[in-house]
Amino acid sequence: MMETITLGGGCFWCLEAVFTRLRGVQAVQSGYCNGHLPNPSYEQVCSGASGHVEVVQIRFNPEQIALRSLLEVFFAIHDPTTLNRQGADVGTQYRSGIYYQDSGQQALAQQVLAEQAARFEAPLVTEICPLRDYYPAEDYHQRYFERNPEAGYCSFVVAPKVERFGRRFAALLRPDA
Repeated sequence: MMETITLGGGCFWCLEAVFTRLRGVQAVQSGYCNGHLPNPSYEQVCSGASGHVEVVQIRFNPEQIALRSLLEVFFAIHDPTTLNRQGADVGTQYRSGIYYQDSGQQALAQQVLAEQAARFEAPLVTEICPLRDYYPAEDYHQRYFERNPEAGYCSFVVAPKVERFGRRFAALLRPDA
Protein backbone atom coordinates (compact mmCIF):
# COMPACT_ATOMS: atom_id res chain seq x y z
CA MET A 1 0.00 0.00 0.00
CA MET A 2 1.82 3.09 -1.23
CA GLU A 3 1.02 6.70 -0.36
CA THR A 4 1.92 9.93 -2.11
CA ILE A 5 2.68 13.37 -0.68
CA THR A 6 3.69 16.49 -2.61
CA LEU A 7 6.09 19.03 -1.08
CA GLY A 8 7.45 22.40 -2.16
CA GLY A 9 10.50 23.83 -0.46
CA GLY A 10 12.53 25.74 -3.00
CA CYS A 11 14.27 24.21 -5.98
CA PHE A 12 12.97 20.72 -6.69
CA TRP A 13 16.50 19.49 -7.50
CA CYS A 14 17.43 19.87 -3.81
CA LEU A 15 14.30 18.17 -2.52
CA GLU A 16 14.54 15.30 -4.97
CA ALA A 17 18.21 14.68 -4.13
CA VAL A 18 17.34 14.29 -0.45
CA PHE A 19 14.10 12.30 -0.61
CA THR A 20 15.46 9.72 -3.07
CA ARG A 21 17.94 8.68 -0.36
CA LEU A 22 15.31 7.72 2.23
CA ARG A 23 14.41 4.10 2.86
CA GLY A 24 10.77 3.39 2.07
CA VAL A 25 10.63 6.03 -0.67
CA GLN A 26 9.76 4.25 -3.89
CA ALA A 27 9.81 7.21 -6.30
CA VAL A 28 10.38 10.95 -6.32
CA GLN A 29 9.27 13.06 -9.25
CA SER A 30 9.95 16.76 -9.76
CA GLY A 31 6.94 18.71 -10.93
CA TYR A 32 4.66 21.70 -10.61
CA CYS A 33 1.34 22.11 -8.79
CA ASN A 34 -1.37 24.48 -7.64
CA GLY A 35 -1.12 26.99 -10.47
CA HIS A 36 -3.62 28.14 -13.06
CA LEU A 37 -2.06 27.23 -16.44
CA PRO A 38 -2.50 23.73 -17.81
CA ASN A 39 0.75 21.77 -18.27
CA PRO A 40 3.13 24.68 -17.67
CA SER A 41 6.69 24.78 -18.94
CA TYR A 42 9.64 25.42 -16.65
CA GLU A 43 9.98 28.88 -18.18
CA GLN A 44 6.32 29.70 -17.40
CA VAL A 45 6.72 28.50 -13.83
CA CYS A 46 9.98 30.45 -13.35
CA SER A 47 8.37 33.63 -14.66
CA GLY A 48 5.84 33.47 -11.84
CA ALA A 49 3.01 33.89 -14.36
CA SER A 50 1.65 30.35 -14.00
CA GLY A 51 1.17 30.45 -10.22
CA HIS A 52 2.69 26.97 -9.84
CA VAL A 53 5.07 25.76 -7.14
CA GLU A 54 8.18 23.69 -7.87
CA VAL A 55 7.49 20.48 -5.97
CA VAL A 56 8.49 16.89 -5.56
CA GLN A 57 5.88 14.19 -5.51
CA ILE A 58 7.01 11.41 -3.20
CA ARG A 59 5.64 7.90 -3.43
CA PHE A 60 6.43 5.96 -0.27
CA ASN A 61 5.64 2.84 1.70
CA PRO A 62 4.21 3.96 5.07
CA GLU A 63 5.21 0.62 6.61
CA GLN A 64 8.87 1.52 5.93
CA ILE A 65 8.81 5.28 6.52
CA ALA A 66 6.11 7.32 8.18
CA LEU A 67 4.69 10.47 6.64
CA ARG A 68 5.67 12.20 9.89
CA SER A 69 9.33 11.32 9.20
CA LEU A 70 9.08 12.70 5.66
CA LEU A 71 7.61 15.94 7.01
CA GLU A 72 10.31 16.22 9.68
CA VAL A 73 12.98 15.84 6.97
CA PHE A 74 11.13 18.43 4.87
CA PHE A 75 11.23 21.03 7.64
CA ALA A 76 14.92 20.30 8.29
CA ILE A 77 16.13 20.73 4.69
CA HIS A 78 14.59 24.08 3.79
CA ASP A 79 13.80 27.38 5.48
CA PRO A 80 10.05 27.45 6.11
CA THR A 81 10.26 31.03 7.42
CA THR A 82 11.11 32.77 4.15
CA LEU A 83 8.16 33.68 1.96
CA ASN A 84 8.69 32.81 -1.71
CA ARG A 85 12.41 32.31 -1.25
CA GLN A 86 15.01 29.65 -0.56
CA GLY A 87 18.52 31.05 -0.50
CA ALA A 88 19.21 32.80 -3.80
CA ASP A 89 16.08 31.28 -5.40
CA VAL A 90 13.36 33.93 -5.25
CA GLY A 91 9.80 33.83 -6.56
CA THR A 92 6.39 32.37 -5.75
CA GLN A 93 7.42 29.10 -7.40
CA TYR A 94 9.83 28.54 -4.48
CA ARG A 95 7.24 28.87 -1.72
CA SER A 96 7.13 26.39 1.12
CA GLY A 97 4.15 24.08 0.93
CA ILE A 98 2.65 20.74 1.82
CA TYR A 99 0.07 19.63 -0.75
CA TYR A 100 -2.04 16.88 0.72
CA GLN A 101 -4.18 14.18 -0.87
CA ASP A 102 -6.65 13.54 1.94
CA SER A 103 -7.83 14.80 5.33
CA GLY A 104 -5.46 12.48 7.21
CA GLN A 105 -2.45 14.02 5.47
CA GLN A 106 -3.87 17.48 6.09
CA ALA A 107 -4.31 16.87 9.83
CA LEU A 108 -0.81 15.42 10.22
CA ALA A 109 0.72 18.26 8.20
CA GLN A 110 -0.97 20.83 10.44
CA GLN A 111 0.18 18.97 13.56
CA VAL A 112 3.81 18.71 12.40
CA LEU A 113 3.80 22.37 11.30
CA ALA A 114 2.65 23.41 14.79
CA GLU A 115 5.35 21.25 16.40
CA GLN A 116 8.06 22.58 14.08
CA ALA A 117 7.14 26.20 14.77
CA ALA A 118 8.88 25.98 18.16
CA ARG A 119 12.23 25.28 16.42
CA PHE A 120 12.28 28.58 14.54
CA GLU A 121 12.57 32.17 15.73
CA ALA A 122 10.51 33.55 12.84
CA PRO A 123 6.94 32.50 11.97
CA LEU A 124 6.54 29.62 9.52
CA VAL A 125 5.07 30.51 6.13
CA THR A 126 4.53 26.95 4.88
CA GLU A 127 1.17 26.66 3.18
CA ILE A 128 -0.90 23.51 3.66
CA CYS A 129 -3.28 23.06 0.74
CA PRO A 130 -5.00 20.30 -1.18
CA LEU A 131 -3.00 19.13 -4.18
CA ARG A 132 -4.38 20.60 -7.40
CA ASP A 133 -3.25 20.27 -10.98
CA TYR A 134 0.03 18.39 -10.59
CA TYR A 135 2.23 18.20 -13.71
CA PRO A 136 5.56 16.38 -13.96
CA ALA A 137 8.51 18.64 -14.78
CA GLU A 138 10.39 18.16 -18.02
CA ASP A 139 12.55 15.04 -18.29
CA TYR A 140 15.81 16.96 -17.93
CA HIS A 141 14.78 17.99 -14.38
CA GLN A 142 14.24 14.42 -13.19
CA ARG A 143 17.11 13.08 -11.05
CA TYR A 144 19.01 16.23 -11.97
CA PHE A 145 21.54 16.11 -9.14
CA GLU A 146 22.26 12.44 -9.75
CA ARG A 147 22.94 13.11 -13.43
CA ASN A 148 24.72 16.48 -13.01
CA PRO A 149 26.67 16.43 -9.72
CA GLU A 150 29.41 18.68 -11.11
CA ALA A 151 27.04 21.42 -12.33
CA GLY A 152 27.60 24.66 -10.44
CA TYR A 153 24.27 24.76 -8.61
CA CYS A 154 24.56 21.09 -7.73
CA SER A 155 28.12 21.45 -6.41
CA PHE A 156 27.52 24.58 -4.35
CA VAL A 157 23.89 24.25 -3.23
CA VAL A 158 22.53 20.72 -3.61
CA ALA A 159 25.59 18.68 -2.53
CA PRO A 160 26.11 20.50 0.80
CA LYS A 161 22.39 20.17 1.58
CA VAL A 162 22.48 16.44 0.83
CA GLU A 163 25.59 16.03 2.99
CA ARG A 164 24.04 17.86 5.99
CA PHE A 165 20.84 15.86 5.59
CA GLY A 166 22.79 12.57 5.50
CA ARG A 167 24.56 13.33 8.76
CA ARG A 168 21.38 14.39 10.55
CA PHE A 169 19.08 11.64 9.28
CA ALA A 170 21.51 8.72 8.88
CA ALA A 171 19.06 6.32 10.52
CA LEU A 172 16.51 6.97 7.74
CA LEU A 173 18.87 6.46 4.80
CA ARG A 174 18.57 3.63 2.30
CA PRO A 175 21.47 1.18 2.54
CA ASP A 176 22.65 2.21 -0.95
CA ALA A 177 22.41 5.98 -0.28
